[in-house]
Amino acid sequence: MARGPKKHMKRLAAPKHWMVDKLLGVFAPKARPGAHKGRESIPLILVLRNRLRYALTRGESMMITKQRLIEVDGRVKTDPKYPVGFMDAINIPKTKECFRVLYDVKGRFVLQPEEDGSSKICKVMKAYTAPNGVPVLSTHDGRTLRYPDPLIKSGDSVVIDLETSKITDFVKFKAGTWCMVTGGANTGRVGEVVDVERHPGSFDIVHVKDSNGNTFATRIANIFVIGRRESDLLVKLPKSKGVRVPLVQDRETKITSYAKSKQGGKRKH
Repeated sequence: MARGPKKHMKRLAAPKHWMVDKLLGVFAPKARPGAHKGRESIPLILVLRNRLRYALTRGESMMITKQRLIEVDGRVKTDPKYPVGFMDAINIPKTKECFRVLYDVKGRFVLQPEEDGSSKICKVMKAYTAPNGVPVLSTHDGRTLRYPDPLIKSGDSVVIDLETSKITDFVKFKAGTWCMVTGGANTGRVGEVVDVERHPGSFDIVHVKDSNGNTFATRIANIFVIGRRESDLLVKLPKSKGVRVPLVQDRETKITSYAKSKQGGKRKH
């Protein structure tokens, strides 16, 4: 009889947003228990092998990590199964590259290149008083921050200096601020918080409006504040800027671009 948590994962059971080919093997790498939930993170091996293409096999990605060449949030990580999650900063000092882990508008993980990975935005999950009357914040990536600003509450976002682990700035969650959705059907969309519907005993609903004027709603737990206004976002957004194009329009643009590429190919011949 098996005891303890399972350490294996079949490829068919892997989260869709990992984008792992289901026919290239039986098993998929399972992320270790860590700062992020299993289905809200991606193992470091998939970042190196499937996304950045710095390795072709599991063995090569292990060689990269064991040489202490990869840093996550300013700390060297040698475990190829380390879970990398939303807003984590991946630094590769040897190539002088830095990537921020974000979502695209289809809810898939995106590695957004950045110039500086010395800070990180964290969502406050809980604000409470520890023993001996010490005020404490707990964040979405498992951090515990003591003696924060008394104005910071649950749902707000804090900017953390990764070298000192101190809070350098914070943004309150309120109407008018800009946020990214981190769960549900609207994962990856970015917009302005319009209104918050309170439902005691049930889920509070937040209405969001993106830069194209489209409105959508999601649970308050899925909201991650990223800036006070559109011109003052704390993070660089991926290519689509968090705006989801309607399916019909997206299909038409793909058809036209495909037709143009075929015409260009015929002319070359």
